Amino acid sequence: MTTLSPFTRLAAPSEAIRGFTPNWFTVNMGTGIVSLMLPKLPFAGSAAIGEGLWWLNMGLLLLFTLLAIARMVQYPAECRATLCHPVQSMFLGAVPMGLATVINGFITFGVPQWGEGAALLARDLWIFDALLAAGIGLLVPYLMFTRQDHALERMTAVWLLPVVASEVAAASAGLITPHLSVAAATLLIYGGYVLFALSVPLALMIITLLVLRLAQHKLPGAELGVSMFLPLGPLGTGALALLQLGAAAPRVLAAQNLGELAPVVTGAGLLGALVLWGFGAWWLALATLTTLRFLKTGLPFNLGW
Repeated sequence: MTTLSPFTRLAAPSEAIRGFTPNWFTVNMGTGIVSLMLPKLPFAGSAAIGEGLWWLNMGLLLLFTLLAIARMVQYPAECRATLCHPVQSMFLGAVPMGLATVINGFITFGVPQWGEGAALLARDLWIFDALLAAGIGLLVPYLMFTRQDHALERMTAVWLLPVVASEVAAASAGLITPHLSVAAATLLIYGGYVLFALSVPLALMIITLLVLRLAQHKLPGAELGVSMFLPLGPLGTGALALLQLGAAAPRVLAAQNLGELAPVVTGAGLLGALVLWGFGAWWLALATLTTLRFLKTGLPFNLGW
């Protein structure tokens, strides 16, 4: 019964709030992306399942947001400790990324049912998400430089999480833009490219450091082995952002008498996406080899969150 009732192990119910950390928002990331992928599968009922998961994801996001707010109000010292923690603080990037999956759902599921009003709601939520992603992408690296204790041998790909949030918002901009007027779409297109610039170059720098860390200090422990797959996030999402922004930009450029740039933007998006995809394919092979090595040794294989 104790195993089935984990809250009985807490000294008080409020301890659930005290122990709440940002890594819970990765549940929104995972649930959200699955909900968005299901309608694209050629199986009967997959779209309905995806929509159900999207509603579930919204409920989880609301729950986690309320828990996070309650923790900030009741336990400010623990919140400050999270900001200074060299691992937990990285998961702050999961907050805007989890929200982005809900926003994208308003386009995938909301627009067909509720019309363009769902797209306007997605736009308003996107503005908040973009500001949050950019702020976390600046705050966490600043804390890394000033408050946290890091060393190259302890580095993992978790460093990427606060950085990737901006390019996730950039990809969302390309998805939302076709459902908006040209005037409303202009902010999202230019903002999307700025968010891409705030994320992908820094993510590539971190991946470069990660390669150096792997060369000098070898593979991370088995408990962090699955983090080897995390670089696929910025590489895949960066490619998606370039493709979606490149497809949505010509309409905005034409309205500003810059239509001659449309083929350049679209072609550059395709070329950039192919480059990032190729890099991602190489990293996928590396991460797979790492996984096989851990499995061969029979060591435990999880994130150890």
